[in-house]
Amino acid sequence: MRRAGRRRVLIAGSVVVAAVAIAAVAIETALVHGQGGDAGPTELVTLRSGSYADFRQVLAGEPPAAASVPAMLRFPDRPGDRYPAVVVVHSLGGFQEASEGWLAAALRRSGFATLTYDSFSARRLGQADLVGARGNPPLASAVADAFAALRLLAGHPRVGADRVGIVGFSFGGEVAHLTAFETLRSAMAPGPSRFAAHVATYPAGAYGVRAEAGAYTGAPILMLLGEKDDNLPVAKVEGYLAYAEEAGHPAPITMVVYPGAFHAWTVPTLVTPRFYAQYGSMRKCPLVLLGRGAPTWLVDGREQPLDPDAVAACRAAGSGYTMAFDAATRAHSTAHTASFLERSLRP
Repeated sequence: MRRAGRRRVLIAGSVVVAAVAIAAVAIETALVHGQGGDAGPTELVTLRSGSYADFRQVLAGEPPAAASVPAMLRFPDRPGDRYPAVVVVHSLGGFQEASEGWLAAALRRSGFATLTYDSFSARRLGQADLVGARGNPPLASAVADAFAALRLLAGHPRVGADRVGIVGFSFGGEVAHLTAFETLRSAMAPGPSRFAAHVATYPAGAYGVRAEAGAYTGAPILMLLGEKDDNLPVAKVEGYLAYAEEAGHPAPITMVVYPGAFHAWTVPTLVTPRFYAQYGSMRKCPLVLLGRGAPTWLVDGREQPLDPDAVAACRAAGSGYTMAFDAATRAHSTAHTASFLERSLRP
């Protein structure tokens, strides 16, 4: 029997909650036919962030190199005072208007302000710097960018300081989850500000938190997964949630699984399922656990000392994963995201 603390929703075949299905169709129709208006005020802003080598630098309290990240803040085309706002974080492909921009437009139509940017172009990183044998995506720096976005929005006169959420895809989905780790928040964004909601859409599945009191910030997390995602198998997340529950510190995660969906179901250029061997993956590696003290990793449901050689070996053994667009799943996941943010940011 599943314990009460673990929340898993399976959107099975044609059996979909009616309200979600209707919302998905409405969002899809509005975006295709240009309904709902998306011509609200736009501000070009700059995030004052930092560039880190890795999370060891963060946890050691070593200062980062300064980084300036251009960003676009857009408001809904409807009257409002202090809007709820959402930071939208891109995938390993960088910001794409057809993917991250598509969701941001849907959220503005639902009444949210949105902040978008590209962590890679701001640091002059190309695909050669991110994928392949030499690839080293700047995950710690991307988390710093997200917290810089939170600081900017929390201080903006047209945004509700305590009503800022974050949504991310793949690499950005990992960022959306990582920003809920209290250890990282306290190190990178000291003070009272924190995200009020997190949506991790097909995240990379590299990190979790050590099961201990106060490991998460306390904000709710929605994790959207594909049943056929071979980059982050559903069983890996279920094992992590079971570990946290058994330790007495359940993760505040609601998991939704979409049948038949592969990784990157929101990217319309990925027309048919294809295995991309050039992309690095942690799919055959246990989750690395961050928290108080040195990082560990979760092996067969138990914490073990982190072995760098073993990490390199499992990464080499598991390189590559399958990606494919799925319009129906994108519509459903967009509706789930909007509904979750409505509940979390408009109490």
